[in-house]
Amino acid sequence: MDPIVRFREMCLKRGAHGIKSIGRQFRIMDDDGSRTLNYDEFRKGVHDFGLTELGDGDLREMFSSFDRDGSGTLDYEEFLRALRPPMSDSRIRIVEKAFAKADKTGDGVLTVQDLKGVYDYRQHQKYRSGDWTADQVFENFLDVFDSPKNKDHKVTKDEFMDYYAGLSNSIDNDAYFDLMIRQAWRL
Repeated sequence: MDPIVRFREMCLKRGAHGIKSIGRQFRIMDDDGSRTLNYDEFRKGVHDFGLTELGDGDLREMFSSFDRDGSGTLDYEEFLRALRPPMSDSRIRIVEKAFAKADKTGDGVLTVQDLKGVYDYRQHQKYRSGDWTADQVFENFLDVFDSPKNKDHKVTKDEFMDYYAGLSNSIDNDAYFDLMIRQAWRL
């Protein structure tokens, strides 16, 4: 079996929050505070997490699989993206519909302009209190989907899909996930 799949299954055996737990573990594993893991930090952290049944060969293969850019280090997003189970086809389709609806300009990137008329900023607490303008509400909304490394208030389809892939992990029922997306995006 693929070591990443084995690792993911081991994390999930720890309960519903297994992948979240390993995300917290990532920060603990980062001994030098670089916000990345080298192989030694990764190996030590995995064993500290209690996944001792993985041998060095499996760990090296897993580390290489996580390290998509070949940098010799793992960053947090690279790590969690590899661990996150893929969404089912039905979930992918509904999230793609939501993105298509939100992408008013059809350029494959969500911006403040795209969200006008799709997202009701008037219900936001900070807008209602007068603390934020409509554009500030939209920018804050886009921050949720934006990549943590690149807060540019422009959300690509990949960033949008990645956000919902993370959310998908916490929802067991496909019908509920579908309903949630349909209600949120008025599909």
